[in-house]
Amino acid sequence: MQVAQGIAEQTGFPYIDLATVTLNAETIGAVPAALCRRYHLIPVERGRRSLTIGMLDPTDLIALDDIATVTDLNIRPAVVAADALNSAFTRFLRSDEELSDLSEQIGEIAAAEGTAGSTETLDDQVDDAPTVRFVNLLITQAINDRASDIHIEPGEKQLLVRYRIDGVLHEMQRADRSIQDGVISRLKIMASIDIAEKRKPQDGRLSVNHDGRKVDLRLATLPTVWGEKIVMRILDNTAQSLSLKDLRFSMINEKRFTDSITRPHGMVLVTGPTGSGKSTTLYTALNTVANPRINVITVEDPVEYRMAGINQVQVNARAGMTFQAALRSILRSDPDVVLVGEIRDQETATISIEAALTGHLVLSTLHTNDAPSALTRLVEMGCEPFLVGTALAGVVAQRLARRLCLNCREAYHESRDVLEAVRFPYNPADPPVLFRAAGCTECSGTGYRGRVALHEIMTLSDELEKMTVAHATGTELRMVAIKEGMVSLREDGFSKVTQGITTIEEVLRVSI
Repeated sequence: MQVAQGIAEQTGFPYIDLATVTLNAETIGAVPAALCRRYHLIPVERGRRSLTIGMLDPTDLIALDDIATVTDLNIRPAVVAADALNSAFTRFLRSDEELSDLSEQIGEIAAAEGTAGSTETLDDQVDDAPTVRFVNLLITQAINDRASDIHIEPGEKQLLVRYRIDGVLHEMQRADRSIQDGVISRLKIMASIDIAEKRKPQDGRLSVNHDGRKVDLRLATLPTVWGEKIVMRILDNTAQSLSLKDLRFSMINEKRFTDSITRPHGMVLVTGPTGSGKSTTLYTALNTVANPRINVITVEDPVEYRMAGINQVQVNARAGMTFQAALRSILRSDPDVVLVGEIRDQETATISIEAALTGHLVLSTLHTNDAPSALTRLVEMGCEPFLVGTALAGVVAQRLARRLCLNCREAYHESRDVLEAVRFPYNPADPPVLFRAAGCTECSGTGYRGRVALHEIMTLSDELEKMTVAHATGTELRMVAIKEGMVSLREDGFSKVTQGITTIEEVLRVSI
């Protein structure tokens, strides 16, 4: 803001604080979104024959001339702050139209060259090249839309782009197949992987600057019959600074989780399917227990979030740095807390359990449907049942449900038939007030904005240890755990429905 005010004083143009101005979508629509982004400007106010434009550089005569030609109005430039302009872009301008234009440009260039889509070299990667701008816009729009993943999927005739937003995939762009090779090559160059290798999967990592902050993306390629599919996971670094309160545990679950991770030794497992927020929970646990007086070491594949003050080890199978090899070395490095990215096999599980039994706090993830199943899964892997029962301090099973948009959610009374059919706890004499998704511009018409975790936390008791040694089934372990106070995923979800955080439909979609 101070920079913008300084520019206004030097140039003699007025300064406009966009935060105090009511922007109108119709006024903004007077100038194509592509021009707004290219020249870093936005229409602010329209008169009968004039248009006030907020700009970063009000002396840009080329921009002023182009806008005057497009609108056929007298242009009145003003100065706006860069961060306020970016916020306005996020609210009012989407990249869809410009992405379509760019895909057409790339297709025309490919056709003129007589190729099915040229593979760009490093020399071709100039900032204003259509392919570069196309890729940059794809990533920028995904970050603005709060997407967790970008899917770029080749087809027989078209290239499909989809974003995963709040756990659900949305189609964002269909482009001509001719742009496929250029886009994929550009992404491979950004991720520093081999652009010539198209027959086998590759993994890479790239970073972009977005609104003054660094955003990391993890890229994976997969050869398909129509070409290479690319999936980019957008790594939200806010997970590094989350506290336990941000995870929205219930009071009972927060106490159970805190008791488990503040023990001097033992193993804490977080279970759930891919994309259920396991890494976020583990990093939050690390944030809670880490301090300068203890040695924290992690072994991950890959390292998703880089954290200061924590020794993070990247798995590299080619170099022989597997989970097992890394764990053995880590235990010789005098750790207090060890984070194992995932327990995938018997050897990793056995070393982790032994570490937990010899005075270390071990945090890790496991793929099971619920918390009690973690015990049977470890036994099935070949771990000794009596060691599993002794080493485990707690197991967290979790899912992510979409969070209702607070701007448009609607209150309503659900029918008794539905409540009873899903076994929703309620008092017949006082039916609960619930909320449902409506849809507005803030949530792009979905009714949901963001996600909230549902938790099921099991702590190991003497009874559960005995049952594990006796090879009890997951169902038997679950019954005893609930009897001892474990709140199931669905019960925790229904509690968040009562609080107006999510809906019955979402809880039923993600829980068992």
